Amino acid sequence: MSIYEYSVPTTDGGELSLKDFEGKVMLIVNTATGCGFTPQYKPLEEMYEKYHEKGLEIIDIPCNQFMGQAPGTDEEIHEFCTLKYNTQFPRMKKSDVNGENALPLYDYLKEQQGFKGFGMSVKGMAMKAMIKKIYDSTFLKSSAIKWNFTKFLVDRQGNVVARFEPPEDMEKVEAAVAALL
Repeated sequence: MSIYEYSVPTTDGGELSLKDFEGKVMLIVNTATGCGFTPQYKPLEEMYEKYHEKGLEIIDIPCNQFMGQAPGTDEEIHEFCTLKYNTQFPRMKKSDVNGENALPLYDYLKEQQGFKGFGMSVKGMAMKAMIKKIYDSTFLKSSAIKWNFTKFLVDRQGNVVARFEPPEDMEKVEAAVAALL
């Protein structure tokens, strides 16, 4: 299958077809409003403003699967993001990214770009230690989304070319996005 065969539920009860973004670079992010990584909304919005006219689309999919860090309604999440971070990129309906109720898109993304670790930064090592305390030992070996603000980068041809874990430096994410534009 191609990424363009997937769609994601919108907050108004509809579906957004990723085919609408064919020929564009996409950054697909599972987000949460009450997470330590929530401030990543700021550099995400800055990237969107800087590169949107060059072909970047950011797709925000709120998820409440990680310690209940996105507890609000879709409307409350949208209000928080627009008021606190002035986000303008599309925000979808809150959805699961792991498990039996995961969006089919996320099954595809995880198949295309599995988990490769959190890296050796202080934040990466802290994430690994935290995940080990919360989940069983096999979770770190799976392709499952480990936490909020995991990002998947899709090129203009629809290839899922990178997966960035939450502690990844946002400058590195931006550099990868810019290289595809």
